[in-house]
Amino acid sequence: MQDLYSKLGASLNKEDVHAAIQNLDKGIAPGAFCKVLPDILGQNPEMVNVMHADGAGTKSILAYLYWRQTGDLSVWKSIAQDALVMNLDDILCLGASSDFIVTSTIGRNKRLIPAEVIKAIIEGTEELCENLRSNGVPIYFGGGETADVGDLVKTVIVDSNITCRFPKKDLINCSHIKEGNQIIGLASYGQASYESVYNSGIASNGITLARHVLLQNKYGIEFPESIDAHFQAQGGYNGNFDLEDQVFAHHKNLGLGLLSPTRTFAPYFAELWKNLSRTKVSGIIHNTGGAHGKVLNFVNGVLVEKNVVWQVPEVFNLLKAEAKIDWPELFRTFNSGIRIEIYCDEADMELVQKVALDLNIEAFHLGTVKAAERAEVSFSKSNQTWSYPAPL
Repeated sequence: MQDLYSKLGASLNKEDVHAAIQNLDKGIAPGAFCKVLPDILGQNPEMVNVMHADGAGTKSILAYLYWRQTGDLSVWKSIAQDALVMNLDDILCLGASSDFIVTSTIGRNKRLIPAEVIKAIIEGTEELCENLRSNGVPIYFGGGETADVGDLVKTVIVDSNITCRFPKKDLINCSHIKEGNQIIGLASYGQASYESVYNSGIASNGITLARHVLLQNKYGIEFPESIDAHFQAQGGYNGNFDLEDQVFAHHKNLGLGLLSPTRTFAPYFAELWKNLSRTKVSGIIHNTGGAHGKVLNFVNGVLVEKNVVWQVPEVFNLLKAEAKIDWPELFRTFNSGIRIEIYCDEADMELVQKVALDLNIEAFHLGTVKAAERAEVSFSKSNQTWSYPAPL
């Protein structure tokens, strides 16, 4: 898998990026899911500041292909959601729930991305913020920048930045995950009470792989701007599917299933913190880059023991089959149906799950944290077991 990702110009674990930043200041809470700063904005020692930047990644290329093929502008609103949620849900892992301010940066090739696409992306950001506020999440759109950078960007890239300020006492540090913690997983798929359509669960990670193993090579020929020229010369897209093929039970076609917007768990946490003290939670993991091995970035001396007790959604089964990868590779690349993991004591499990179920989000008891000499994640699925050891 690592070799395939390298050939695609991507990285599973971003080792080179982590190496480049390893000597940078880690903030006032090393081991937290995001870098935490003292209250630079308000100069209050009881508060902390967080700023986070991320984007929709190569999912915007899928949106581009689908829009060019079908003329459906609505997919660009889902890209706006992807860019925002990949920031917001990382910050939520810190226990943050105060006012969030989001800005966006859109880099486009004006020759291919007209004003109506930009309008759909910006309106999508505004609409998501309005929806979240109506569901108890105080988030506000502060504008942003749209740059015409055709020499740098073949189609379009959509990024966001979120800033928030919240009480230091509410801070959750994932390095506190400990022996005896129970693991509750929140589903990335289904239709939560605050969502208007069914969510495939794909989110925004592993999309480079998904495009290349699923889509027919005709897309590289008709839309060469959607693919790296070096890879196109080696054969390009290598899949069997058209974006309008009907392959999913809950989506009109493949394209809409893959473009299903990244679910935010912000309404869930807004409700959870009304009923549970953050001191009862040892850590929250957002299974993005590195997927089910993500927790290894934060823990030491524990075995995170998980069981696959949920039904892996159809989009991931399709990717597994077409990419010809096994379960360990799938779970290290994709969230595979579980995007958020909450580490808590056994006494709080029922409440953590109930809040999710009340919002029509499936919640599962995945397993337990045990003491170990070296950090490791282990999995059990039917009669198969595997593990991800922490790097030496």
